[in-house]
Amino acid sequence: MATDIIVPTLGESVSDATIARWIKKAGDVVAADEPVVELETDKVTLEVPSPVAGKLSELVVAEGDTVEVGALLARVEAGKGASTAASKAEPAKVERAKAPDVKAEVAPADEAPTASKAEAHPLSPAVRRLVEENNLNPASITGTGVDGRLTKADVLAAMKAPATPAASASGQVPSQSPNQSPRQTPRDIDAAREERVPMSKLRRVIASRLKEAQNNAAMLTTFNEVDMTELMALRASYRTEFENIHQVRLGFMGMFVQASVLALREFPAVNAEIDGNDIIYKNYYNIGVAVGTPQGLVVPVIKGAEAMNLAEVERTIGDFGMRARDGKIAPDDMAGGTFTISNGGVYGSLMSTPILNPPQSGILGMHKIEKRAVVVDDAIVIRPMMYLALSYDHRIIDGREAVSFLARVKDLVEDPRRLLIGV
Repeated sequence: MATDIIVPTLGESVSDATIARWIKKAGDVVAADEPVVELETDKVTLEVPSPVAGKLSELVVAEGDTVEVGALLARVEAGKGASTAASKAEPAKVERAKAPDVKAEVAPADEAPTASKAEAHPLSPAVRRLVEENNLNPASITGTGVDGRLTKADVLAAMKAPATPAASASGQVPSQSPNQSPRQTPRDIDAAREERVPMSKLRRVIASRLKEAQNNAAMLTTFNEVDMTELMALRASYRTEFENIHQVRLGFMGMFVQASVLALREFPAVNAEIDGNDIIYKNYYNIGVAVGTPQGLVVPVIKGAEAMNLAEVERTIGDFGMRARDGKIAPDDMAGGTFTISNGGVYGSLMSTPILNPPQSGILGMHKIEKRAVVVDDAIVIRPMMYLALSYDHRIIDGREAVSFLARVKDLVEDPRRLLIGV
């Protein structure tokens, strides 16, 4: 008996995903809960496992297709008695999905695709809605899905394409953003050395959200520097004992999270957001921690950070780091943040201006620790210094609040005893 593998619930405000890659192919034997396919949403990449042990008899969608929650992905024959015929027939279908016959699926430039082809492959609900809402003719759009089916990505690319596009050196028409200037055709010798790779869904959303933040927020950045001497000494003195007791690494991020929570309590506008003509002040502190992955930047959220001790914060951060590297961050892990901390220092950044994570109104940027000559009590000394940056939405946060917030974080970090007693 065949068991369906469907698109699971993807999290808050996420309704569809893209097939990033098939981990298994038709005919493969899979164990229960073994990953079969990797989905990419606008927030995270996640793996979908087989609900039962058996043999994959059919892959319904191809890599690159857009699927909605609840859509059928594949079928698996439970047990070892899967149909031999199915296991032999289906790999051919998958091969067609991975490497479509361009000549068979793309109509000549001076001919319109035939209506019979469109009728042979009904539109998915997501594609149909997009086509109807934008008054498009699906027969005029080339499909790149299984057997030439039209995908949501195909429709979006057609909507972004200019009315009279110039063909590239390869003869293909590149997709273009509404605000992007037409790309100049490179020399033949240069075109031969270019590689055009579609942006991943995650990367497209990152680009869109960052641009949205720049367009919508009155964003400013204020800077300060912090002397890390006392914090580094504290860490050096208790690091081994801390890690032996709590079985978790003692880093600096956990202490900056705790310092930020204390500062946010004093300056609630930095933890707020704008909703229409209202300001929503949040009396809880869900701190996002930016994590770089090969697929792009993700920001998992430490929920209820105000109720956690340092060990709990560090354990949560460590778990996020491991799951981010393995592509195991779930959409719910990144929902509900009120403030974000980004540490560019791990990559060697000395100073930067972090971009807001909408709809949040503040983001703290940490940077590289570097020994510099500073003046302390009228004497020039060498100290480990870090630049801090706070980008904020000036629509609801005044300069005085932003500067004072950052100065408060500086005070707490330079005298970490304050973190222990909350003063």
